[in-house]
Amino acid sequence: MKLYLVRHGETVWNKEGRVQGHSDIPLNEYGRYLAEETAKGLKDIPFELAYTSPLSRAKETAEIILAGRDVPIYEEARIQEMGFGAAEGLRCRGENREPESDEFNKLFTDTENYKVPEGGESILQLMDRIRGFLQKLYENPKLQDKAILITSHGATLTAMLNLIKGKKEIAEFWENGVPVNCAVTEVEVRNGKPEILCEGKVYYERK
Repeated sequence: MKLYLVRHGETVWNKEGRVQGHSDIPLNEYGRYLAEETAKGLKDIPFELAYTSPLSRAKETAEIILAGRDVPIYEEARIQEMGFGAAEGLRCRGENREPESDEFNKLFTDTENYKVPEGGESILQLMDRIRGFLQKLYENPKLQDKAILITSHGATLTAMLNLIKGKKEIAEFWENGVPVNCAVTEVEVRNGKPEILCEGKVYYERK
């Protein structure tokens, strides 16, 4: 089994430094360009199915990558972005960063002491749902020889990569950073054991 893990293209909120989470923000024009360039880079991969977060930015990324192909795309709630609850919409970085985002930014700077915003979820909750998704994938006998596209989100893919690498410490959650928009990581799974073949590859010129 080959998995191709792809973060969605850019959105307006990405550009503005806003917290997205479960908020359903679509791709912007540049985000579609990133997905189109990624589609060119992956054109020779014989995908047989795809799993996407139900959020439109991930779904549209999958649709652009697979445009013109007869490949089924399945929505999978377990790979949607980490929920940030009341913090969603806050500008958390850049010149116009809002002071109210200081507490939220502990997610990255003091991860062990991050207080989950009202209506949000913890890293442990995120890891649990990603673990369940991956386990079901690894154990499915019908998928063992398939090439599978997975389109998801920054925190979700960080969790996925940490699980694949066997990293369990919350303090080390962000150690390898967050995949950039439309970064592609190729993973081979044999006998239920994943191995990263290529991590964070981009197929576009950054503007």
